[in-house]
Amino acid sequence: MNAPFRAVIRGSGSYLPKRVVTNAELAKRVDTSDQWIVERTGIRRRHVAAEGELTSHLALEAAKRALAAAGMNAEAVDLIVLATTTPDQTFPATATRVQAALGIGRGAAFDVQAVCSGFVYALGVANNFLALGQHETALVIGAETFTRILDWNDRGTCVLFGDGAGAVVLTREPANSERLPRGVLSTHIHSDGRLYDLLYVDGGPSSTMSTGRVRMHGPEVYKHAVVKLAETVREALAANGLTVADVDWFVPHQANKRIIDSTAKKLGLAPEKVILTIEDHANTSAASIPLALDAGVADGRIKEGDILVLEAMGGGLSWGSAVVRW
Repeated sequence: MNAPFRAVIRGSGSYLPKRVVTNAELAKRVDTSDQWIVERTGIRRRHVAAEGELTSHLALEAAKRALAAAGMNAEAVDLIVLATTTPDQTFPATATRVQAALGIGRGAAFDVQAVCSGFVYALGVANNFLALGQHETALVIGAETFTRILDWNDRGTCVLFGDGAGAVVLTREPANSERLPRGVLSTHIHSDGRLYDLLYVDGGPSSTMSTGRVRMHGPEVYKHAVVKLAETVREALAANGLTVADVDWFVPHQANKRIIDSTAKKLGLAPEKVILTIEDHANTSAASIPLALDAGVADGRIKEGDILVLEAMGGGLSWGSAVVRW
């Protein structure tokens, strides 16, 4: 059955903490070097939240900028879906803090936890609510203070991550018979819990009563990432009767430049169609796709009518993709 509505992206926004940590600065505290990090990841610097700067603060700023870009007031929003691995508190949802700070007293606000795949998951959730007519206007946010859960003695993980937030505003409009209508054309999400131990945090309120730190089996994650990301992109294109040649912009999760390059090569996608922000942002988990998306909008690369493919993979393992016509 076809949904009566479609979700259209009206605006995007992003926020990065002011403090920038370079590879050279990291090399003073852990056994690494700028060359080692750049060659293996493509990362040169990352933003780190200030003391007292919470995930909700980052999310709120990105949300405000997305609303401004959309030319909309917060009062229009009746749904907030916030993807994060680093909530302000165990509960309630960080999204409710954003809701309150925006002065919104109606609708629903909740968090989605799918680590680096979180924004694609959140976009899928919000899109479904709008497409079925259950909500009218949604804020979809990816926000992380990921540096708070790093082991700064583990050079295999501490060099990879940064903090930041990105957001989009979605509104619903009646669906029609256009072959390629503007908006979210489809979303596709997956997970395989058998791969849980490849990327995880070794803590939690139910197990250790502590936050824990990130642990990762890098080579195994890399191996699964290239295969699963290429598969889910092909799945998304096929669902919309598209080919790689139809894609204007590939907006991947900014995990590792090697993974992004390998996935693009596997798909036969031209490098100049890939939006990369990993050099300046590092891996911001659920925030990385909306940060990269907003960068492409801000500098004029992404234009109305462009076909965008978003993809991500994270802990779980979880992965997913989306096709958007801007």
